[in-house]
Amino acid sequence: MRVGLVLGAGGVLGASWLIGALDAVESETGWCAADADRIVGTSAGSVIGALVAAGVEPAAMAAYASGASLDGFAEAEARAGAVAERISGSEYRFQVSMPPIGPGSWRLAFSTLMHPKRHAPSVMLAGWLPRGFISTAPIQELVERFIPDPWPGHPSYWAVAADYASGRRVAFGREGAPAASVGEAVAASCAIPAFYHPVTVAGRRYVDGGICSVSNLDLLRGDELDLVICLNPMSSIAQATGGSPADRFAAVMRAAAGRRLGHEARKLREEGTKVLLLQPGSDDCSLMGLNLMSGTRRVEVMEQARQSVARDLRRVRAKDGLLPCRSDGARAPARRRPAASRRAA
Repeated sequence: MRVGLVLGAGGVLGASWLIGALDAVESETGWCAADADRIVGTSAGSVIGALVAAGVEPAAMAAYASGASLDGFAEAEARAGAVAERISGSEYRFQVSMPPIGPGSWRLAFSTLMHPKRHAPSVMLAGWLPRGFISTAPIQELVERFIPDPWPGHPSYWAVAADYASGRRVAFGREGAPAASVGEAVAASCAIPAFYHPVTVAGRRYVDGGICSVSNLDLLRGDELDLVICLNPMSSIAQATGGSPADRFAAVMRAAAGRRLGHEARKLREEGTKVLLLQPGSDDCSLMGLNLMSGTRRVEVMEQARQSVARDLRRVRAKDGLLPCRSDGARAPARRRPAASRRAA
């Protein structure tokens, strides 16, 4: 079975949700995420995707962040510990540059003004927002600490960013994309407009690939994959009812992202590719809230994602849906997590 793995955008809490969700996928199926034939990450998903492509296990990241100890896995624990400490987003640095004046990208702003139908609303907004002032250097340093080579050993890892002049999405690592180190590519993919300073690669500026799509699932069209698993923290099928105005606004935004995700999934299904969409449920959304850059609830979000995604996968299995298999081709029963991880949960 040829399997693709797509990890969507979602800020600090989205990254935490992805770690818990990936841990649930591996535990429930026996399949290893690093065995995916294609790994595509956008923004927070590009960080987690790069670490997975480099062999950092989701279970190790999740267990350490939950305060557990992985007996007998000292090296994995040390690597996961750094991720848990740095993924919180607590380390921000100001980018040394000229003060931002006017739109962050005059070229993109005027391009969207002249041809509004050619661009998504998020791309139009990105051009007119002021340039970000926070450096992406900590993100790049985190990735390069674990991946000292120019690119992960995985042969097909892509990090999706957006060209800050044209709004065109670029999948670094894909054939024909500009040459970049994995640290540069991930930093570019995470450069949220108006927050992070754009990242320059090969003489062009790039920002968060989430302005094009929070998942970029349709990039896998034509790859002749049997199954694509998409973990998308910023969409949900939960209904926008009740709660505070901020909660309702977040639900409306998630519903919009979900519609885009469904449209992209249909493109793959029309080619005969099976698509498994895993998204936050109502409990996940309530816990994550509107501010996805907050690091205060990351452990709780991680644990909630592990539980909710495990339930979703069991429902899929009960309906005899297509799930990934072990590398030997057999569908594995649910794996038990390490004792330390179970104690943390």
